Amino acid sequence: MFLGVEQLRDKLAMTVKEVLGGNASANLKTALQEWLDNMNVGEGSRERADKVIAAIEAENCDCGLVKEIYENKDFLVKRSHWIFGGDGWSYDIGYGGLDHVLASGEDVNVFVFDTEVYSNTGGQSSKATPAAAIAKFAASGKKTKKKDLGMMAMSYGYVYVAQVSMGADKNQLIKALAEAEAYPGPSLIIGYSPCINHGLKASMGKSQLESKKAVECGYWGLYRYNPTLKEQGKNPFVLDSKEPTGDFKAFLMGEVRYASLAKQFPEAADALFEKTQKDAMERLAGYKELAAK
Repeated sequence: MFLGVEQLRDKLAMTVKEVLGGNASANLKTALQEWLDNMNVGEGSRERADKVIAAIEAENCDCGLVKEIYENKDFLVKRSHWIFGGDGWSYDIGYGGLDHVLASGEDVNVFVFDTEVYSNTGGQSSKATPAAAIAKFAASGKKTKKKDLGMMAMSYGYVYVAQVSMGADKNQLIKALAEAEAYPGPSLIIGYSPCINHGLKASMGKSQLESKKAVECGYWGLYRYNPTLKEQGKNPFVLDSKEPTGDFKAFLMGEVRYASLAKQFPEAADALFEKTQKDAMERLAGYKELAAK
């Protein structure tokens, strides 16, 4: 869809250039030039498109090129392209496709709903599943650490990346969405998403509170990586999480995917819980190091 729209808008830009080199009125040329200079800028795109449409309608011209612009007026507005998916797709089975999109450098935004498990197909373990969590194919608790998708995307240097949690900080989420939309390149936002497969003891009706607890104990980090800051001589990485104050073990025990491990495999549970916390703290330490540079 993105590539199709880009082709149509590029053709539209070529037509606009031809009209600018012709005998159109000064009013129409001014509107077209303003549009051409800012065709890939989202802010004010609709207003600029409306100016072009109004100028063409006032022109009352039968010129084929002007008519062609008018017939494709729906593509004058810069469109916002978003891809939505879960962690099973983005971290795991569809990672190659996601990586291809991010590496392309195109102005496409991706939002990943990270449930840390294959939710749609019954709760199988995925590369987003942390150590110690019980899931299908990891009935005695996953033994390996969670993949850090955000850090992998950041390694390109030109991808906007953010980790968010609505329940923990809705303002940080909104800021990340606005920055991703404004960034003229690929963007990846990873959102912590409590799932029925987590077995929240407080119930799914408390999922926002659970998201908040995940951040407060250091289980989930909030950050934004904006390549445009690097161009301004600033640190592109901003850590939005505060120092953990919550009880990590209490957070784990509030979800059946962890609590059941202690009941079924008590001899292995403590070691795996310790590994989960260690993995989370190492991730957080890495984020702090990036923020301090």
